[in-house]
Amino acid sequence: MNFLEKIISVKRKEIYNNKILHPIKKLENSSYFNRKTFSLVKNIKNHIGGIIAEFKCKSPSKGIINNTGSIEKVITDYETSGVSGVSILTDKHFFSGKKENLKKSRSIASVPILRKDFIIDEYQIIESKSIGADAILLIARILSKNQIYNFSKIAKSIGLEVIIEIHDEFEIDKISENLDIIGINNRNLQTFIVDHNNCLKLYSKISNHYVKIVESGIDNVDYVVKLIKQGFKGFLIGEYFMKKKDPGKACKHFIESLSKKLNKIDQ
Repeated sequence: MNFLEKIISVKRKEIYNNKILHPIKKLENSSYFNRKTFSLVKNIKNHIGGIIAEFKCKSPSKGIINNTGSIEKVITDYETSGVSGVSILTDKHFFSGKKENLKKSRSIASVPILRKDFIIDEYQIIESKSIGADAILLIARILSKNQIYNFSKIAKSIGLEVIIEIHDEFEIDKISENLDIIGINNRNLQTFIVDHNNCLKLYSKISNHYVKIVESGIDNVDYVVKLIKQGFKGFLIGEYFMKKKDPGKACKHFIESLSKKLNKIDQ
């Protein structure tokens, strides 16, 4: 059993238990379920650099990244820094994430929130809306084209935007209707190796109908400038900020530096 298969196995058990503890009817009665969502797509287009800053305490490849950061402080500081949105890891077993972190973030933030998890069941889509998410991530590597189509249709029907995460050329074929953002992951989910040129190799093979963003391995302002020149609109950054003592301060400095460099180019 490879790593992704192990994750899916654990996730299936987790979903089975959650369906019993929190049935869909209960989720639909959540105070967040009928709220009007914020658009991550619009925010990416309207904010400098389109930075989506992630709250991420742990990863399978790096272990503990940050186990002292307060969700309330980090999210508040991210928003003040001028991010387009925030991403919250909710996978508990492998990333030490919590759905409660997303709920807390929703109660204090007025920027779009992306729920980052391994979504393999429509139950999780309903759950995402019920805990305050504005967008969900679908990982092409673990879903069929048909699943992606159906899941994105359900998401759109309840007001959620959808990011599909792809890593290689074969996964481009899984892109279907109802998707808002194509996220190209520079990290191979099987080997965890980061290839900074991966997004550049795939950029032109994806329709410009979609907003294109880059995920993983982003720790350099000059690299982001290079990708913006290529045409990318947004960047999901988690580890680079979270491994710092003050993630919000690191995010603010990054966006300020990026803004200065982009202004010089425009002059």
